[in-house]
Amino acid sequence: MYNHQEIEKKWQKYWEEHETFKTDIWDFSKPKFYALDMFPYPSGVGLHAGHPEGYTATDIVSRMKRMQGYNVLHPMGYDSFGLPAEQYAVQTGNNPNGFTQKNIEYFTSQLKELGFDYDWSRMVATSDPEFYHWTQWIFKQLYKDGYAKYVDMPVNWCEELGTVLSNDEVIDGKSERGGYPVVRKNMKQLCIDQPAFAQRLLDGLDEIDWPESTKEMQRNWIGKSTGVEVEFQIVGGGKFSIFTTCIETIYGITFMVLAPDGNLVQELMPRIQNQEEVKAYIQETISKSDMDRTELNKGKSGCRLEGIKAINPVNGKEVEVFIGDFVLANYGTGAVMAVPSHDQRDFEYAIAHNIEMIQVIDGQDVSEHAFEKQDYLGKGCKLINSEEFTGLTVEEAKVAITKKLVNMGIAKETINYRFREWIFARQRYWGEPVPIVHMENGQDYVLEDDELPLILPELEDYKGHNGQAPLENAQEWKQYEKDGFKGKRETSTMPGSAGSSWYFLRYIDPHNNSEFANYELLKHWMPVDLYVGGPEHAVGHLMYSRIWNNYLYDKGLSPVKEPFKKLVHQGMILGENGIKMGKRYPEYVVNPSDIVKQYGADTLRLYEMFMGPLEASKPWNSKGVEGAKKWLERVYRILIESDKLSYTNSHELDYIYNQTVKKVTNDFETLGFNTAISQMMVFINECYKVNSIYKPYAQGLIQMLSCICPHIGEEMWQLLGHEESIAYEPWPIYDESKLVSSTFTCVVQVNGKVRGKFDVPTDTDQEELKEKALSLESVKKQIDGKTIRKIIVVKGKIVNIVAN
Repeated sequence: MYNHQEIEKKWQKYWEEHETFKTDIWDFSKPKFYALDMFPYPSGVGLHAGHPEGYTATDIVSRMKRMQGYNVLHPMGYDSFGLPAEQYAVQTGNNPNGFTQKNIEYFTSQLKELGFDYDWSRMVATSDPEFYHWTQWIFKQLYKDGYAKYVDMPVNWCEELGTVLSNDEVIDGKSERGGYPVVRKNMKQLCIDQPAFAQRLLDGLDEIDWPESTKEMQRNWIGKSTGVEVEFQIVGGGKFSIFTTCIETIYGITFMVLAPDGNLVQELMPRIQNQEEVKAYIQETISKSDMDRTELNKGKSGCRLEGIKAINPVNGKEVEVFIGDFVLANYGTGAVMAVPSHDQRDFEYAIAHNIEMIQVIDGQDVSEHAFEKQDYLGKGCKLINSEEFTGLTVEEAKVAITKKLVNMGIAKETINYRFREWIFARQRYWGEPVPIVHMENGQDYVLEDDELPLILPELEDYKGHNGQAPLENAQEWKQYEKDGFKGKRETSTMPGSAGSSWYFLRYIDPHNNSEFANYELLKHWMPVDLYVGGPEHAVGHLMYSRIWNNYLYDKGLSPVKEPFKKLVHQGMILGENGIKMGKRYPEYVVNPSDIVKQYGADTLRLYEMFMGPLEASKPWNSKGVEGAKKWLERVYRILIESDKLSYTNSHELDYIYNQTVKKVTNDFETLGFNTAISQMMVFINECYKVNSIYKPYAQGLIQMLSCICPHIGEEMWQLLGHEESIAYEPWPIYDESKLVSSTFTCVVQVNGKVRGKFDVPTDTDQEELKEKALSLESVKKQIDGKTIRKIIVVKGKIVNIVAN
């Protein structure tokens, strides 16, 4: 019996010494295949059981493609800027780089013990100055082209972490990491202009093979809407604009709602009669995240601005003005029109605040709920209470009212996006320094290429004070002087998502010191052919990387618009209790290294791929791990320890072997690994039934299995007399002519219920099928004492006996 510990160490050493998986990146003679895993953050706890699932999936496909003659690029690296390292530095006073490097070493050793076919010579780490040199350089181009800029805006501020957080880093008003309180406050922020890329990001979704659910999440996050922007005057002076997709309801406005944290409210404050109440409501609002104020907001909270009225431009009618937390200062115009009869939220708001309602679209009673656009659009409904537009259909009114307002000079047709600026600065130490200097003359200066990389200085104190970034502590470093001009460096650092927005390009040319990657190499290797990672990155990394790549494409620096041709999300591996593994139930957390030590990496890989469909979430089962180990031992026994292998083909396995090659090949292509393994199990079962196994069939099975279980695959290949690694052996092919089975399983039914089955040659005639069916003991019991009324034979399938 094979010793997994000896065999796995042996072949890991062999692959490393022979550089088996090193990619000849300049070999353009073969078709290319670029497989990519979402690189991990190297935390101190190392890999968990969920990591190997996605990594094994790309590893299987990479190994198959290599055997199929492709030049395969399958790299690995680390998203190594992160909060845990920052918190370590704050708590210990030690530079986080040493902590990070130690974790990278541990992660790498764990990945190597799992036998993945990574080209380790291409490893990158986002915290390596050789890497972030080019993160800074790409940012510099974005800044010079106006896509990166400073903007005054309300942000999510976490006092405990001393930093600004993006919306996806805030959950229920608290920081995703640490669960600390988050408040809204206005700050000058370095941002990336995401809305500038909105339409092309939407268009690009039609060109890529991604899960439809992820595409839909991105579409919703971008939130495109086409409508009209209309200007409203305020009684006594002042104005604001609203954006609406329902201009047909403008005569039904009975109040307006402004963003509590917008500048307009502050400007109106001297005229507001209930200032204390308004200020209290504003204070309450800024403690909430955008998500709490919008998607999660089920309430009807708001505050009337007493003494403030707005004028409806279509009829001159004065309407009340409120502030409401569901209106955001940094989204759209920061103001909305409210039509209670035709918007359910407005309807509930009007009831809560005792505001009148005016129905302007006929077709449904609005006394108990609003008659909304999804119910009236395209139904031929007509306007009422709308002056000269009364009697027009909704569709006619949209055009006519828009035309009137445009002619009045107070409206324009426009496209709006929910997409906001990407806040690109964090008040942290452990991140890429921003290559900008704020000069004494008030100008901002971006560093020249020969001043990059701008390297993080070592600090004595890594904690930010009084809401300032930790780099404010670097007294010498932050002072800048060049050619007699002085200034102060930007002390915020880039967010953790900066490096991951382009790392897939650097893998192709990781040691290039003169550019982020050679264009000829990018032209050959991009896009990524298969990208596997979690769905939690749908509106974060997967959006940001598309933005950066689209930008680089525009600049002629990336050869493709879309970086990831095919994307697959692996499901979560749950604990044996059916709940996500984590600190809450430590007894159910599975450490892959423990499984590797006890059962072997091949067993772990086989088990995780056999648990179920790759995309499904699945609970861990220790018995399943044992079962996977036993099956590998069964394979080893029949193919290596038995004396069944023969150079003479008995043809008994022709059908099942060719069927197995066809199915496994197809299943690997579609990532159906669990069904591919099932087919291999069927083949091995058949091997146990026959007297001899044709050696080329055994070798073909070993090749296919080696993609899932590479160590035992290499070992069995060597024991069968091969001196070279199995990695580059030609992939098995199947003979279509052998896929016609010479036998079939005939099912026997008595009065519609299955009572037996038997195997016979496919050319067996009907009379013989009847005889065999009637001779089965299980059938005899069912027809004993009964009269056979009819026997129906469906050739190649079934014998049905009717008896009573």
